[in-house]
Amino acid sequence: MKKLLSLALVLMLAVSMLAGCTPNQSGETSESLPSAGASPTSSEAAPAEVSEEASEEAAAPTDATPPEEIRVSALKGPTAMGMVKLMQDTEDKAVTSPYTFAIGTTDEIVPKLSKGEIDIAAVPANLASVLYNNTEGKVQVLAINTLGVLYVVEKGDTVKSVADLKGKTIYATGKGATPEFALNYVLLQNGIDPTKDVTIEYKSEAAEIIPLMAQAENAIAIMPQPFVTVAGGKIPGLRVALDWTKEWDAVSAGKSSMVTGVVVVRKEFAETYPGAVAQFMTDYCASTSYTQTNVAEAAALVGKYGIVDAAVAEKALPACNITFIDGASMQEKLSGYLTVLSEQNPQSVGGKLPDEGFYYLP
Repeated sequence: MKKLLSLALVLMLAVSMLAGCTPNQSGETSESLPSAGASPTSSEAAPAEVSEEASEEAAAPTDATPPEEIRVSALKGPTAMGMVKLMQDTEDKAVTSPYTFAIGTTDEIVPKLSKGEIDIAAVPANLASVLYNNTEGKVQVLAINTLGVLYVVEKGDTVKSVADLKGKTIYATGKGATPEFALNYVLLQNGIDPTKDVTIEYKSEAAEIIPLMAQAENAIAIMPQPFVTVAGGKIPGLRVALDWTKEWDAVSAGKSSMVTGVVVVRKEFAETYPGAVAQFMTDYCASTSYTQTNVAEAAALVGKYGIVDAAVAEKALPACNITFIDGASMQEKLSGYLTVLSEQNPQSVGGKLPDEGFYYLP
C-alpha cells in the first residue's frame, strides 16, 4: 500500500511544463498536447543557450562490456524536443550507441523507470526529485534539458510588469503542483500576495483556458508552451505579456533558476556503463544544439515523432527554453529551484530535498 501511495504521489506531482556544446566530463502530470496546427503567435523569447563547464575535458570512460540496448524515454512536450535529432540519427544509424526511444506518459514512464525497464528518461524536474526519494536514490540527474516554459498572456495591453497583475484575475493550471509554486514565488517576491492581491482561477489543463480567454474581455492567463502558441492562433489580439522565467531570474538574485525538465539515468546503469552514459551526454548535447539552431528542421522531427504538431512546434520552439546544462551548473540551478518548491510544499520534491547523490557528477 505504501508503494502504491508513493507512486500515486509521483503521478500527481509530475509537471508538464519543459549552439555547439560539449558535456562536462569532469564533473504535464503529462498533459495531452494539442495536435492542431493553428497560426500561433510568436514569442519574444530566444532559445536558451547551452551551458558548458569551463574545465579541461577528461578522457571518456570505456565500458568493458558495452550495453546491448540503451532504453530512452521522454514525455510529450518540451522536455522531449531536444532529443528529436538523436532519435533521427539513431533511426539513420548515424550514431553507434544502441539507443531505443519511446515517447510516453508519466504513468507509463515512472513504473518502468522504477523497475529498471528504462535506462534514461526526460522528466519534469520535481518528478526527478520525487523519484530519487521514493526509490532511495536509484536515479540521478544527468542534465537540465528545459528551463521555464511559463508565460503570462493577455487580451489587451495592460500588463507590462508583474506589479500590473495586482487586482487582476489570472487563469492558470497546476493547482497544488509546480506551476502554482512558480506563480506564487514570483508574485510574493514582487510584494503581491497570491491569496489576497490577485484572483487565480485554476483549471485542470491549459486547453480549458483557451475558450475562456477567447470569450472574456481583457483576460489574463499564465500558460506553458506550446499552449501559448496554440492560443495565439485561436484568440485574436492575444499577446505574450511576461516571460515568467525572466521574472523568476529577476527576483532570485542568482540563487535559483526556473527548471522545467531534466534527464535522469538509473544509478545502476550509470555505474555499470559509465562510457555509454558519457557518449549519451555527447550525443544528446549535440541533438539539443541542433534543435536550437535548426528550428524548422527540428520542428518537423518533433511532429514526426508525435510530440507536438510540427506547425505548432516551429512557432513554439524558440520560446520553449530547450537547453543542456550539466555538471556543477546543473546542480546549482536545480538545487536552487527545488529549494524554492520545497519551501512551499516539501511533498512537491518527495518530502525532502535530495542529497548530493542526486546529481550525476562523474
